Amino acid sequence: MEAKKNILTYEGLKKYEEELEDLKVNKRRENAEKLKEARAQGDLSENAEYDAAKDEQRDIQARIEELEKILKNAEVVDEDEVDLEKINIGCRVRIFDVSYNEELEYKIVGSTEANSLKGKISNESPVGRALIGAKVGDVVDVETPGGMAQYKVLEIQRSQVK
Repeated sequence: MEAKKNILTYEGLKKYEEELEDLKVNKRRENAEKLKEARAQGDLSENAEYDAAKDEQRDIQARIEELEKILKNAEVVDEDEVDLEKINIGCRVRIFDVSYNEELEYKIVGSTEANSLKGKISNESPVGRALIGAKVGDVVDVETPGGMAQYKVLEIQRSQVK
């Protein structure tokens, strides 16, 4: 079975690469120091600092493996080549929520980069999936957990513009 491609923007790729480097270089070294200090305290069987450092070591290693898997299967979207005629991954879109009578702005990203609190929605989310391929002026219907929603596409732009 082929691993799922992780669609990333260039910004997302850099963020994950920097986090991986930080974990491998800095966090591992800091954790090794904590383990060394805890071992120096003697009996490890009742040493809370040692147990905490071992837990942290496991968490760091798990995150390193997760990031390496994401990056190994990464497919980077060249945002400079995004077609601004229709919505696709790497676009920043301004839409009008017909139900709530408000404008919203999102960046369409791959699922690994999605963060709704930062205005980044996945191409696999209900709204993202409905918007993909839409053009300025189109009205799309979206099945959401709260019922049907309608969004009118107001603007499509490159994501670097903010």
